[in-house]
Amino acid sequence: MEKENDILKWLNREISDEELMRLKESKDFNTLDKIAHYSSQIETPKVDVNKSLADLKLKTKNTSKKGKVIPFNFKNLYKYAAAIILLLTTSYFLLFNTNNTNFKTAFSETKNFNLPDNSEVVLNSNSEISYANKDWQENRNLTLNGEAFFKVQKGKKFTVNTEIGDVTVLGTQFNVKERVNYFEVKTYEGLVSVTYKNTLIKLPKGSIFKVVNGVIDTTNTFNINEKSWLQKESNFKSTALHFILDEIENQFAYTIETKNVDLDILYSGGFTHSDINIALKSVTIPLQLSYKIDGKKITIFNHDK
Repeated sequence: MEKENDILKWLNREISDEELMRLKESKDFNTLDKIAHYSSQIETPKVDVNKSLADLKLKTKNTSKKGKVIPFNFKNLYKYAAAIILLLTTSYFLLFNTNNTNFKTAFSETKNFNLPDNSEVVLNSNSEISYANKDWQENRNLTLNGEAFFKVQKGKKFTVNTEIGDVTVLGTQFNVKERVNYFEVKTYEGLVSVTYKNTLIKLPKGSIFKVVNGVIDTTNTFNINEKSWLQKESNFKSTALHFILDEIENQFAYTIETKNVDLDILYSGGFTHSDINIALKSVTIPLQLSYKIDGKKITIFNHDK
């Protein structure tokens, strides 16, 4: 405390000779001396208090008359415009889209659910359905990407929209499959209407409509008692191999690669969804192919080449 008092007296030039001698003997005196020297070189601004007060009163008076002036700024314009657009978009979404419902399945997953009219849906693996709850009873309309089985309650028109074609019924049981370059509709009960490229096709019970790579398949019937993916089994009739392999990927969540294999070769038969090895043998043995499993990767190859 004595040292601090000596420093304050020295800065105020009130220090005695004895106190000065004591301060100079301290190890910090050289630093203090330099600080005092450089601080003495700084000029503090001289302020005319009366003039400053008068200027402030005048500025306040002018501001109150003219009001506050905000310079125009294009950045502010963009900011406000963006806020308005966001508000309008959000309002539209809240008014018209809050009742949208989506169901989605991953690889090797299926899902059962009911629609608002109690129509039953079984969604196959790697598939998605979306529809609007609002006015569902008046507009039974949904979008499908993938495969699903429908058991529709009787009522007004029921439509399944896909990227390739649309399916319309009143009340029936049917299956719709839409994959890349593949579209298939099977009727299990009642009558189904399929719209494909502005052409309307009527499918009674036991009928099938299939389009592969943009070409309509001539097969028009199927066995309704034959097991399907609903019984954990996939069946095909004269279908290109690459579609079969795609379905194995969907059902088992494996990645499949091929070597020296004709992917357009036709396959008739089926495979179980319960065991990957049995499924692969069911497909590869009839086609005289071999396979190898490494982790989640499958390689299928022609052992003759």
